[in-house]
Amino acid sequence: MMKKSILLSAIIISFASVSIAQDAKVAPTATAPVAVENKNAPDMKFDALEFDYGTIKQGDKVEHAFTFTNVGKEPIIITNAQGSCGCTVPEYPKEPIRKGEKGTIKVTFNSAGKMGMQDKTVTITSNAKNSPVILHIKGTIEAAPATTPVKEAAH
Repeated sequence: MMKKSILLSAIIISFASVSIAQDAKVAPTATAPVAVENKNAPDMKFDALEFDYGTIKQGDKVEHAFTFTNVGKEPIIITNAQGSCGCTVPEYPKEPIRKGEKGTIKVTFNSAGKMGMQDKTVTITSNAKNSPVILHIKGTIEAAPATTPVKEAAH
């Protein structure tokens, strides 16, 4: 009888411990720190976030310059510009862009091996409050014209 009482007591204590542990998981914890917005932070304002190159032939290269202005108070420092694939290559300013100044992100798209509708992106990472910014370069790629073999003249 004593063994049954000890066993029953151990089971009750185990259930109580599990119940308390579960309650502790649900209990509110300290609140996360609230981010304070820097009112002087740089802000990139692009003239356009998208460029449609229309219809091109497979193998053609397209270049486009995306222009932006720093409408914030502190200089913009671009830390990275990453194309969505190896066919989309961005070039970006390495120097800070001051308040009120313009900058350019030059994007080159190589359509070799591509067909149909394309929408490639370039992700711009910077210290601007609207970072990251995603730029789109898109259009349609048609098959390159077939080359006709040249026949040799009979001698």
